[in-house]
Amino acid sequence: MAAYKVLVTGGCGYIGSHTSIDLLQKGFEVVSVDSLERSKAFVADRVSEISGKAFHNYAFDCRDYAQLRQVFTAHPDIRGIIHFAAYKAVGESVEQPLMYYDNNINSLINVLRVAEEFDVQDFVFSSSCSVYGNAAELPVSEATPLAEAESPYGRTKVISEKIIQEYSINSRMRFILLRYFNPTGAHTSGLLGEIPFGSPQNLIPVITETAIGRRASLTVFGDDYDTRDGSCIRDYIHVMDIAEAHTLGLQYLQSNRNTDQVEILNLGSGNGISVLEMIRSFESVTGRTLNYQIGPRREGDVIAVYADNSRAKKLLGWECKQGVDDMMRTAWAWEQRMQEENIREK
Repeated sequence: MAAYKVLVTGGCGYIGSHTSIDLLQKGFEVVSVDSLERSKAFVADRVSEISGKAFHNYAFDCRDYAQLRQVFTAHPDIRGIIHFAAYKAVGESVEQPLMYYDNNINSLINVLRVAEEFDVQDFVFSSSCSVYGNAAELPVSEATPLAEAESPYGRTKVISEKIIQEYSINSRMRFILLRYFNPTGAHTSGLLGEIPFGSPQNLIPVITETAIGRRASLTVFGDDYDTRDGSCIRDYIHVMDIAEAHTLGLQYLQSNRNTDQVEILNLGSGNGISVLEMIRSFESVTGRTLNYQIGPRREGDVIAVYADNSRAKKLLGWECKQGVDDMMRTAWAWEQRMQEENIREK
């Protein structure tokens, strides 16, 4: 029996590359489309090296409908899609909202159109806890009412989810929308992790860049929130746990276990950790003291959010296997490798 072939958009990106490794190691064939605008060409080689399987990336933007269609013409046996391709920086989305609406929404529409033409049945969408905004209750479950999104990035995810839900009404496709919280860490091999572009805004790359000397200091945006230490609280989850959930999601659809045409699942550890607590964790794991300062609140930041992940556990049989120390240890090992191999400049 032929292997189940999956298209992964954004397959050379941070989460896309780790998910591709997990898929390949579990017997799937993977075709990647990634423009390499915010990833690196060598990542495809690393995915092959780690997985021991063939992995090819088509380097173009998913907004290019003609090229996207050519991929399906070359691979008419694609049976599932995992759609990652999107911009993801909250602060940048506040500064350049039109760029975010154009890229994140139009790429999704193109992928759905081609999927319909080539009769793809299974679709996993990369969503975000940002759809919850400043939720009135914690932890947030899939039934938690969506508050106003705090950034254009978050709003693109709300709109994308709505597009999928409305499209599904007259479609044969089956969907899983994975709302993940704060992915971090790197592959345990030390060969792959997040490659920041420009000035990263996610906490862990900022921490590791500060520790290795690329930054003089890091800024904690606000210490006067209504939280236990005044800093924002997030639910951090290891990228390899996130990756496995996508594989489990495809297997769930593939085995016809879905009861709804569109399933929505939270992916988080279920534990809220503050920015200051994450800093202390890094210092404890690595033995390095971080130079940080307290700054004003950052526009677009949610005060606190963490997941009720019981539905993902029940439906997918998924659970977090990596803790905060693992996140910090692998992220730091990857930062050191990036410096040793001059990866940012490759």
